[in-house]
Amino acid sequence: MTRVFHISDIHFGLEDRRALDWLVDCVRKERPDAVAITGDLTMRARHREFAAACRWIQSLDVPVTVEVGNHDLPYFNLVERFVDPYRRFRSIEALVEREIPLPGAAIVPLKTTARAQWRLNWSKGTVGHAALAQTLNMIDTLPAGTRAVVACHHPLVEAGTRGKALTRGGDHALAELAKRGVLAVLSGHVHDPFDLIHPTPHGPVRMIGAGTLSQRIRSTPPSFNELTFASGDIKVRVRNLEMIPTRAMQIEDVPENAMPPRSEGEPVAPIGAVPPVDPPVH
Repeated sequence: MTRVFHISDIHFGLEDRRALDWLVDCVRKERPDAVAITGDLTMRARHREFAAACRWIQSLDVPVTVEVGNHDLPYFNLVERFVDPYRRFRSIEALVEREIPLPGAAIVPLKTTARAQWRLNWSKGTVGHAALAQTLNMIDTLPAGTRAVVACHHPLVEAGTRGKALTRGGDHALAELAKRGVLAVLSGHVHDPFDLIHPTPHGPVRMIGAGTLSQRIRSTPPSFNELTFASGDIKVRVRNLEMIPTRAMQIEDVPENAMPPRSEGEPVAPIGAVPPVDPPVH
């Protein structure tokens, strides 16, 4: 059994210090196998915000993976944004792991950010042909029997949260991931947690979203996901500062025609079912 803490949208510069201290305390006491961060480490990609993020990641003292979010691209320096948009983010990449051993699975990144888009709101996600091709190639070269857990910042399709995703190319990307039988797609961006199954023309895909550890909350308090990997599946438990039970923190609007892949002989969960609720741990 492997445990990963899935966090997102820390937004250093507008972080919730109490939430960050709580997460660090959970890591130190419980020693998860890894921490996966799905983007938006900073608020405005300032150098001091990245420096604070680096110090905080080093304080975790466990393997960490990080994906880039739209807030991690230069906001004020447009020249740098167009010429070298990921230069500041690379200071984070030097501190983290590229691969984390999981039982029968591997975390594979998918870039959903862009330096510019043909729409006014550049914060929205987009999956370019090159980014998708790179991710699919990584999946296709995984060892036999290893399923991919794709990590990106933006939900590839709408997840029913208050914050909207509207990721361009997301439907196509999700369908291609379904062809490869991915175990799940992890994301952030909308600041509310969710765990649902989304149908595609090539089968259903599980989508798991983490909330925020910043002051920019929407419908739910600061939170992170505890992911438990065992027997080819992922159990998700949402943990939050207000100790609200997991069921109340997750979206239950699962499409009626969507069912997750299951092993032969495995019992079928009711449509719309949410994983069992464990007592909240502070």
